[in-house]
Amino acid sequence: MDFKKEVIEPSKKELVVVDFYASWCGPCKVLKPLLEALSKDMGFKLVKIDTELNADLASEFGVMSIPTVFFFKDGEPVDMFVGAYPEHAIREMVEKYK
Repeated sequence: MDFKKEVIEPSKKELVVVDFYASWCGPCKVLKPLLEALSKDMGFKLVKIDTELNADLASEFGVMSIPTVFFFKDGEPVDMFVGAYPEHAIREMVEKYK
């Protein structure tokens, strides 16, 4: 994965939400369709990163638990949360950076 090309550069033009997940993770399976629906509804770019395939990248961002979700704006992480947050809480976070 080219993180700079897929996350950093696009975040200079739009909000990019990065979901660090694993295929075996129950809360990740709950969060995934919610993030996908919100990305269409609210107009942000969603990038999903499998921690099993990208362990170095997950480590670089200090991911200790999954799901961990980062919000990138202007090339920088501006917010994050850990766990399967409810829809209203994610909407509030997205609104802060749109």
